[in-house]
Amino acid sequence: MRLARPLENLIDQLLILPTIGPKTAQRLALFILKLPATEARQLAQAIIDCREKVFPCPRCGYLTDVDPCIICADEGRDKSVLCVAEEASDIIAMERTGFRGRYFVLNKNFNLMEDKGLDGINLKPFIEKLRSGEVKEVVLALNPDIDGEILSRYLAKVAAEHQTKVTRLAHGLPVGGDIEFADELTLRRALEGRKEF
Repeated sequence: MRLARPLENLIDQLLILPTIGPKTAQRLALFILKLPATEARQLAQAIIDCREKVFPCPRCGYLTDVDPCIICADEGRDKSVLCVAEEASDIIAMERTGFRGRYFVLNKNFNLMEDKGLDGINLKPFIEKLRSGEVKEVVLALNPDIDGEILSRYLAKVAAEHQTKVTRLAHGLPVGGDIEFADELTLRRALEGRKEF
């Protein structure tokens, strides 16, 4: 069925969003079309404002609209613990746990198998944090895939050069998961990371 060109364009634009398929994009487009004009303009303006005013914090890489970000400006945080994450969304998840240390966010969509390695990642701020002497522990909160593993090993080496303790998030079985459905690598990591009960 042929749709009005502007409606088709809106659906196409919504399709670029992650986890949005054709039916969801169509449903969202029709919902937006039904919005009062002022609400539709507010939605459009919110997207524009976000693109124009949000940037990575120069100190940690978390997304912010002020320099420094609210996390770096918080003097109540433990400066001795630095959590390294891949994306700002990882920081949002870590904050829900009650973590009160500092962060270093890579903010790079990297694929080390296809890219030229670690050259495109700006580690200068990370190294400066280590050189300051305040950081006593680096927590590696990188995704448990091949890229995360390579990067974790590299960052651990860099931190070790600065006599900094390195830990990483535990890997293993999720709470509520069934052992019989776990893959071999997950089970191996769960066994390696076991703790006394």
